[in-house]
Amino acid sequence: MADATPLEAVRARLALAVGEHAVFDGWTDKAVDAAAAQLGVDQAVARLAFPKDQPGKIDAYIAAVDAAMAAHFTPEVIAALKVRERIRELVWFRLQAMGPAREAVRSALAILAMPQNAILGLQIGWRSADLMWRLAGDSATDFNHYTKRLTLSALYAATLLAWIDDQSEGWTETSAFLDRRIADVMRFEKWKAGWRGSSERRPSFSRFLGRLRYPPH
Repeated sequence: MADATPLEAVRARLALAVGEHAVFDGWTDKAVDAAAAQLGVDQAVARLAFPKDQPGKIDAYIAAVDAAMAAHFTPEVIAALKVRERIRELVWFRLQAMGPAREAVRSALAILAMPQNAILGLQIGWRSADLMWRLAGDSATDFNHYTKRLTLSALYAATLLAWIDDQSEGWTETSAFLDRRIADVMRFEKWKAGWRGSSERRPSFSRFLGRLRYPPH
């Protein structure tokens, strides 16, 4: 964060720890205070650096997950993976990064689902999906740019919901769920690549996104 202001740098440093403390303290200033104490940051500075409201704190936490993901997946790491593996590893890294704060992530999803926070929730989801595709090497600027991010947003949201309640060892149920959803996306992308259709053959994206979110059993 070379261009970050001092307060932005403090927020970025604290954000993951705030999420972990939010497991016990909720998305509150108490969680910010605990994270500041843990990392040796002045409490007043920490409070000044962090948003006062719950959605703002959640946004800062997810931005820190995004940053950790971007730092981990260097061009060298990405280059060694196939496209399908890139998406899977990016999503799985996020789950591992959020693992210590899983119960706080549960409450964060509920907060962002509130009507007054819905737009922010969509913006956060789009931002993460966009970053994942860019890290994976996607450079599309046409219609594909948007469809890829829509499908990945739906895939990621569905995987998060599966992960939140996964009690299996090593999250094996979530892992299998993620593999199935990625297979769906790969089939869709393959079909789309060969599509030259007219208006009658245009895909129903709402139906496809619904299948990702509520897959058939």
